[in-house]
Amino acid sequence: MTSEEILMLFRNAGALLEGHFRLTSGLHSSRYLQCALVLQHPQHAAALGTALANLLLERAAKPGLVIAPALGGILVAHEVARALGSRALFAERQEGVLTLRRGFQIVPGESCYVVEDVVTTGGSTRETMDVARKAGGVVVAAGAIINRSGGRADLGVPSVALAVLDVPNYRPEDCPMCKAGSQAIKPGSR
Repeated sequence: MTSEEILMLFRNAGALLEGHFRLTSGLHSSRYLQCALVLQHPQHAAALGTALANLLLERAAKPGLVIAPALGGILVAHEVARALGSRALFAERQEGVLTLRRGFQIVPGESCYVVEDVVTTGGSTRETMDVARKAGGVVVAAGAIINRSGGRADLGVPSVALAVLDVPNYRPEDCPMCKAGSQAIKPGSR
């Protein structure tokens, strides 16, 4: 799938939103990508997961597992893992800290891909990488459906995205939309 095909999929699903948004990172933006509107269609989730798996395989050997942060990355991890024939895990917040729960375990030395729906600063991806490493995993690559940092988010491992956008983000105190009197909304999961 090309970057333009990915973005068209988002547009057609009504998942490329325009307005004033507060992102998971706390930053503000005039554009928001609501991946759940695309991933609600199993055929789209499967196609995106397969495409991301293939792109990741160009950067690192097939892993034992694929892990993602909940909530947005769960379907991404599942579909990438399905395409690879690997396990799919997710980390979730417990008392504000991302952690493995539900009996998920990583075998010491087991290789991992960390995946996400959308990367802005890379914070959630890096947190998930830390969770995997603390559990004994070896993170060999990271991937996302969309990287909205223009490719500038440094994850410290080989990383890929199906589409790269350069969408301006603002700290709340610097946000021109806030200065114009607009109120940011939070459409995401956190």
